[in-house]
Amino acid sequence: MTDGLRIRRRVSGCPHTARLLLAPLLLTAPCVARAQQPASAEAAPDPTQSLEAMPDIGVDWPDMGQPDTVTPLPEDPVDAQAPAAPTPGAEPAQQVEAPATTEPDVAPPEDNVGFTDAGEERRYTVQLTGIDAIADAQFTLRFDELSVLRQGQGKSANLAQINRRMKEDGELLDRLLRAKGFYAARIRSAVAAPPPGSDRLSVTFDIVPGTQYLLDSVEVSGLAETAEREADLRAAFPPKAGDPVDADKILAGRDALATKLAESGFPFARVDEPEVRIDHEERKGDLDVIVTPGGFRRFGAIKMADDTLFDAHHVQEIARFDPGDPYMASDVEDLRRAIVATGLVSSVSLTPKDAGDGEHVDLDVGLRPAPLRTIAGELGYGTGEGYRAEVSWQHRNLFPPEGSATVRGVLGTQEQTGSFTYRRNNFKRRDNVLTGLVSISNIKRDAYDARTITLSGSIERQSNILFQKKWVWRFGGELIASDEADAFSGGARRTFLIGAVPVSLTYDGSDDLLNPSKGFRLGARVSPELSFQNQTFGYTRVQVDASVYQPVSDRVVVAARTRFGTILGSSVEQIAPSRRFYAGGGASVRGYGYQAIGPRYGEDDDPVGGKSLAEFSLETRVRFGNFGVVPFVDAGNISTSFLPRFRDLRVGAGMGVRYYSSFGPIRVDVGTPINPQSGDPKVAVYVSLGQAF
Repeated sequence: MTDGLRIRRRVSGCPHTARLLLAPLLLTAPCVARAQQPASAEAAPDPTQSLEAMPDIGVDWPDMGQPDTVTPLPEDPVDAQAPAAPTPGAEPAQQVEAPATTEPDVAPPEDNVGFTDAGEERRYTVQLTGIDAIADAQFTLRFDELSVLRQGQGKSANLAQINRRMKEDGELLDRLLRAKGFYAARIRSAVAAPPPGSDRLSVTFDIVPGTQYLLDSVEVSGLAETAEREADLRAAFPPKAGDPVDADKILAGRDALATKLAESGFPFARVDEPEVRIDHEERKGDLDVIVTPGGFRRFGAIKMADDTLFDAHHVQEIARFDPGDPYMASDVEDLRRAIVATGLVSSVSLTPKDAGDGEHVDLDVGLRPAPLRTIAGELGYGTGEGYRAEVSWQHRNLFPPEGSATVRGVLGTQEQTGSFTYRRNNFKRRDNVLTGLVSISNIKRDAYDARTITLSGSIERQSNILFQKKWVWRFGGELIASDEADAFSGGARRTFLIGAVPVSLTYDGSDDLLNPSKGFRLGARVSPELSFQNQTFGYTRVQVDASVYQPVSDRVVVAARTRFGTILGSSVEQIAPSRRFYAGGGASVRGYGYQAIGPRYGEDDDPVGGKSLAEFSLETRVRFGNFGVVPFVDAGNISTSFLPRFRDLRVGAGMGVRYYSSFGPIRVDVGTPINPQSGDPKVAVYVSLGQAF
């Protein structure tokens, strides 16, 4: 399929037709996608994206970056002055009055500017007049991107260079106007002396667009073969008789029709390039579009020649369609993205293949494996946490399909940990994750000293950057053996055996996983636990988190967060120190040390955690391109009672810096406590990926 629009001249009683060069106007159309093959189901074009070249639209577009090499326009048969030579034996062709020339009329430099030296180089400004009513954002963007005058506007040029650029831009304007249906435009350009108060020449284009040509008829042939789906498919092609001969709208309609066919069960459909026959006498055009539907199909089997990573059965499990469902190209594209999201492939192709029964289409899956093993390391330092080094080894498909194994070790001032994690993505169904963990750790913090062995497992529905979910849940189990000491025990160690069944549910109504700018999030976590320490007792940990994001302008977002937690049952002294609530740090109340907020006990005035938690955060995110600043205020408190005491809130404030990378914002926050306790630092620094909440 040629990505273009074929324009022909229509003359009553004359069989002669000739192509006019309108399609090259759309070589850098920002709002027109490439011709879409129905099987690929590419996403709809984004009008905010930068201009892209569009291939194969009839003729080569001149290189506007080379002002000295100008590709002349081929002679337009409509504007040709000399009649074509008659064919021997043919009837004489009817004479047709040629419309007004559209060649830009550029006055000689000496008629416009009184230069004492024609070689003198001057800067200039460019102004278009007469097209305010038709020059929309797309028209202006195209001209600015392709104009050689615009490209050289910041540099000095002599009169000969300016005139050459004016000629090229005059031809460009003519083509842009034709793309909107104005075929008899008059374009006059001139160079004038600098206006008072300026040292730049004034380059102006005075444009008279003329009458916009309209579509006299629109014929979309071939859709009758789609039977009962014909009406819906015809509605997908918006251009109709009486509409302007607008190349952008016609090509957008062609793409919309191709997409609709691919979404309606026609994987082999083809939409030929639209053809417009122009009648300059009537200032009208006839539009013809030929469609070859290729037959209605339903999904058949998934075929794989190489099942080293996973087999066709697993691919079918993660697909959002079942055999027998009507073919939809968006389902195929969704499956392709899901396979990419596994992290096991470097490239994937999904090709519809006719099953041979006239009813179904098989999907041929081709994969190229990605490196499956990763070794990672991390060095860091945190205020209140000390130095920390971490190393991990991971095999992402050690237990096919999608069963990964990760061995991790941490060596730090306050933590030494070794762990093994088993994780199976897309477990039994799409987006389910099965996880198992065995870890041994020795953690020494101001709040407690714990030597812990943990065995845990969970199944969850996760959200990720490619597929952000509205609802996310997790159900798991934990068995913990921990030898711990804290200020309540006076340094004596106590052994805890703990069984927990944590359950969580989160609703994410925000617009972005790592950098939300509007919407809200609401989540809850409940963990019933049994503890064996001298005696058996039970309690339940409950935590609720909520955050909201409100855009104030294109650059400013106000974000707020709150968190409440409580432990139902037992007393704070009985509960293992590592299972209590704590506050303070980069993901809590900034300006304070990690776990430093709350009641303190003992000779060293160490934090002991508590049974209830309350936290609040408010920040303003101001963005400047790839960077931003974030002033913030946080507050929070830990209480040993069932409910938190708000009169004891600790407040921190500060300023953050953001760098907005392609994979998410990198944040650096510097905070200070407003009403510190004894021993709190004056300044705390936090570095991480993603916003604070």
